[in-house]
Amino acid sequence: MTEFISDKNNGLDYTLVGEVYLPNLISAETNYEIGMWGQRHLRYIKQHRKVFYTSLLTNCKLNAYLHDVDVRATEMYDRLVKQLKEQQGITEQLKADDMMAWVQAMNNITNQAREIVNNEVIYTR
Repeated sequence: MTEFISDKNNGLDYTLVGEVYLPNLISAETNYEIGMWGQRHLRYIKQHRKVFYTSLLTNCKLNAYLHDVDVRATEMYDRLVKQLKEQQGITEQLKADDMMAWVQAMNNITNQAREIVNNEVIYTR
């Protein structure tokens, strides 16, 4: 028996494991690194959107989907932090003058941005 086969009808590749052919469910072309935001969304869809998760997994689209969510969330978070800093007047001068006030303001800003990203991207479908 050959180690690898391809089914022309469904387009899937199979690998021989023991005496059984199992489908290759992870495509090497879409093996992206998944960051914090993608991991959070993965936990969410595993728990609350099981059919959607299973569909992505069996169609070999889960990794690419999570990568897209991770990129969108990271860009949104960075943009929000920058905008909130500008709106609230948080500058490097404040950091030099009063470190504790700057840390408090930045913690507030990052928490606001994290909450917005969670509500808009992570905990939705």
